[in-house]
Amino acid sequence: MAAPQLDQLDTQLVDLLSRDARVSNRRIAAELGVTEGTVRGRIKRLQQEGLITFTAITGLEMGAKTRLAFISVHVNVSDVRTIARQIAAMPLINGVMITMGQFNILATCLFDDLDKLVETASDKILALPGVHHVETSIAVKTFKYNTRVARISN
Repeated sequence: MAAPQLDQLDTQLVDLLSRDARVSNRRIAAELGVTEGTVRGRIKRLQQEGLITFTAITGLEMGAKTRLAFISVHVNVSDVRTIARQIAAMPLINGVMITMGQFNILATCLFDDLDKLVETASDKILALPGVHHVETSIAVKTFKYNTRVARISN
């Protein structure tokens, strides 16, 4: 699949929307020096192509699960995609990425109960056939979290 082709106007539009998705099309048009119809059409195309979406991103304080954990998983290379899908299906897990380095998979989760985290990492993930090692890290202090990249999918 070819990478999407975004021109300078698309990039500027996305940059403005990523700072404030509630800004009016009229204001965007004035700032970018184009018509409101152009802005409306570009936004519609970017949405249809799955390049942008609009959503509210909550802070950790809004939910009942306010602790963040990273679960690093080392698996057989031939099983990476299968195991990543299995981990992604687990209720506690919020994100799963295939990585390069010491671990093949990185899972993220929000939790409020340490026992549930241990159950997921040790009893469920480590028990999957092909998993060799699981290492869990709990965030104790967040210095920066950029909500502009909160929703990454593939």
